[in-house]
Amino acid sequence: MNVLTTDIVVIGAGTAGSTAFREITRAGRAALWIDHGPLGTTCARVGCMPSKAVLHAAHDWSLLRKLAGGAPVAGTSADALWARARATRDALAQGAAQRTRAAAGERLLMGTARFVGPDEIDVDGQRVRARAFVVATGSRPVVPPALAALGERLLTTDSLFELERLPRSVGIVGLGAIGLEMGLALSRLGVRVVAGDLLDTVAGIVDPAVRERALQRFGREVPMWLGHAMEAQAVPDGVRVSAGGQSETVEMVLAAIGRRPNVERLDLAQAGVALDGKGRPQVDAVTLRAGGTSVILAGDVQPDRPLMHEAADEGVIAAQGALALLDGRSPEVAPRRVPLSIVFSDPDVATVGLPFDRLPAGAVVGTAEGSGNGRSRILGATDSLVRVYAEPGSGTLVGASLIATHGEHLAHLLAWAIQRRESASSLLEMPYYHPSVEEMLQSALKDVASRLATNA
Repeated sequence: MNVLTTDIVVIGAGTAGSTAFREITRAGRAALWIDHGPLGTTCARVGCMPSKAVLHAAHDWSLLRKLAGGAPVAGTSADALWARARATRDALAQGAAQRTRAAAGERLLMGTARFVGPDEIDVDGQRVRARAFVVATGSRPVVPPALAALGERLLTTDSLFELERLPRSVGIVGLGAIGLEMGLALSRLGVRVVAGDLLDTVAGIVDPAVRERALQRFGREVPMWLGHAMEAQAVPDGVRVSAGGQSETVEMVLAAIGRRPNVERLDLAQAGVALDGKGRPQVDAVTLRAGGTSVILAGDVQPDRPLMHEAADEGVIAAQGALALLDGRSPEVAPRRVPLSIVFSDPDVATVGLPFDRLPAGAVVGTAEGSGNGRSRILGATDSLVRVYAEPGSGTLVGASLIATHGEHLAHLLAWAIQRRESASSLLEMPYYHPSVEEMLQSALKDVASRLATNA
């Protein structure tokens, strides 16, 4: 059998795999890139980019309807805006695929990889031998058997954006980031939406004040059945969804209850990778290496921080680890960046740094309300809320949680400040323009400073 040999194999052409491949080739080492297709990252094809395009279409449709006083809007429709969002998705995915082909050149091998030994894989009959492997095969939506039984009436993020027309009604199972974003977007596009989650929160919010504000705000747009398992059963005219004594019949159901790492077909045990009770590889949280093997996992396949910018960081870590294996040395792993999560729900929901339930004892919480911010009042965003967490004594920022119009920008500022170990007093020395939403951050920091002075 003909066996290809190379220094490092990268399996997966998503964000993590792309970053790793570029880092490896930049270092001058031979690499082979493998993907089963279709090319184009999860982010571009079925993740963060199409969801944002749909949210933008929903914003436009809501605005048009508002200006028309609820009357029919001449010259366009929700379905037309949906089609435009899908076209934007197609362009972004095609661009990502073209960049992959251009970066890989002749070093791209299309096919499904599986390990046949510690240093060898099979790709649809072609054997490839390498000294190190970066596994970045991503993840897929979780679909329990009860939901899978719905057949064509079941949607996931892998199929939602393939719809050519909007459904009349949708039941959403799961109100994490994706469930909340798509529930709001579809509702704003005129789709009747009901949503449920076993948890009593949305978008993973753990700060009680932000959670309460989010439920008040988003509950006005989407009926939310929280704290109960949501069941779905096919009926002649659609799907009957129910939870906590409430039920409704909808045309389709969107499963948004998380993602599962794509590891089953890899046969990682053949590479010596230890698996946990759920069949998932056991990976070092710092180096991302699987035990003493030559396998390093990055991106959503290693679901510690399943976000696009984190996948890029992990691609670099994986590449550095693979290069270190070739050189017989320990990798020099840089500290991870401050955790940053943003839900583009308009108002945005964001968590930065330490979440509320992991704050150190005595942590100081500073609060700012949209009702006290001039720009937010102009924008009709008086229900915005920013909560900043600081260490007692020093006032050094450690985390934040917010629900705010234009909150994505506040979240970035807070992430930069927390990573640089800024304190409330040092940030209050910075300029704040008036009127701006950023003044909410200034108000929250003043609240922190006041509480610190009281506790001194």
